[in-house]
Amino acid sequence: MMEENEDLSLTKGDYEEESFRLHMVTWNVATVDPPDDVSLLLHLNSPKGPDFYVIGLQEVCSQPLRFVSDIAFDDPWSHLFMSTLAPRKYVKVSSIRMQGLLLLFFSKLEHVPFIRDIQATYTRTGIFGYWGNKGGVSIHLSLYGHMLCFLNCHLAAHMKYATERVDEFEYIMDTQTFDCKKAPRILDHRLVFWFGDLNFRIQDHGMHFVRSCINNQTYNLLWSKDQLIMMKKKEQVLQEFEEGPLDFQPTYKFDLNSDAYDSSGKKRKPAWTDRVLWRLRPKAPPPDEQDENKLGLDEKKVKQLEEDEEYPLKIRQDLYTSNMEYSISDHKPVISVFTLELRKMYETPLVHLQAEGDWSADIDSIVLYSPLQPFPSSTWDWIGLFKVGFTSVSDYITYTWVKDDEVAFNDEVMQVYVSKEEIPVQGGVCVLGYYSSTLRCIIGISEPFKVHESQVAIEEGLVPERINELDKTVANEDLWN
Repeated sequence: MMEENEDLSLTKGDYEEESFRLHMVTWNVATVDPPDDVSLLLHLNSPKGPDFYVIGLQEVCSQPLRFVSDIAFDDPWSHLFMSTLAPRKYVKVSSIRMQGLLLLFFSKLEHVPFIRDIQATYTRTGIFGYWGNKGGVSIHLSLYGHMLCFLNCHLAAHMKYATERVDEFEYIMDTQTFDCKKAPRILDHRLVFWFGDLNFRIQDHGMHFVRSCINNQTYNLLWSKDQLIMMKKKEQVLQEFEEGPLDFQPTYKFDLNSDAYDSSGKKRKPAWTDRVLWRLRPKAPPPDEQDENKLGLDEKKVKQLEEDEEYPLKIRQDLYTSNMEYSISDHKPVISVFTLELRKMYETPLVHLQAEGDWSADIDSIVLYSPLQPFPSSTWDWIGLFKVGFTSVSDYITYTWVKDDEVAFNDEVMQVYVSKEEIPVQGGVCVLGYYSSTLRCIIGISEPFKVHESQVAIEEGLVPERINELDKTVANEDLWN
């Protein structure tokens, strides 16, 4: 199949194809606070954890006072997912919130330096776009050189607005752009995931027939009247998106704290409103299939064709289901697990980092770093000191500007100071991360190292004699596996 490329020349076959596991969740949470435990939602007890988590929520509480506080601090949902996944060595690489829409992307730490050019954007629809109660939020990134886009949507409600839902989707696709030559628009990406509360309903069939099919688990009898499946037959843009079979209960609308469908006076008909679809960029036709009257493929298409052949990207959906265990919302969450098989376009981080000598709060410390490949460095680049188990790029203990604090340059190895006043007195197990402001991501991470407790502080009785239990626990684990 196909793929995307970074501006690094590699000969075909340099790298073998590797598999990566992606766990996706979409859930309309109906403005409620999160549950205490999301283990079942994230399949935390599975023998092999995924490489990446993508979580798209709709109707996160966006009342004005609550929303303002959530902007200043992480909202409760983000905080729950970060605090749950960080101890398992997942880092929040990117997130975006537009009122009730929230999109989170988590990665295992080992992949973080190879996720680059991270951008996020949003599009408002609904109520003239003023309040952002409907619309789409997206994250664009390069994964080992392959351009990916994740689009979380909440589209117009009600049975009669199927056409309007498609119009909203096309509007979002047309208006969202990224500062990226290879993939300036959503459909330019090698792989696009489209998911969320898409709000498509089951037409024509009466309530009795729909509920009978659900009770008998004969879901296939409902598919032909699912509005999204129906619209795909006549809308070209939808035909390029794939979806697995809807072999699970419709996820809307339930009584709260119940597995019973709507028993209110409205008695809304059950529907698969919550969906996950994907689009692998169509393969460019070979030059010999071009119209003889044309000069052939343009430069971009030629490059795409070459990349498709040299750096394949394949996708397989391993799971597509609803999770009935959660009943705090009138929607059930939908989970989809994918395997991505791709040939990496690079395996070397852009920067190598290491902590020089012993580190403690008793003495200024030195970071050694060296560029391993050319990249657009900036005076706004910085190196952060992170505790092992950090939640996101902003969860640093301290940082130092790369240019401002540079003290030496020896061939390709550079040094920067970290002031002893910035180093944690209690110590712990840490890593260093180089953040590129131009590429908007961490491009190098050091091996984990120990920051010792401050002997001065111990002698003065300011800290416990022993390192805290959290640091001990993490220190005994293998960070990279």
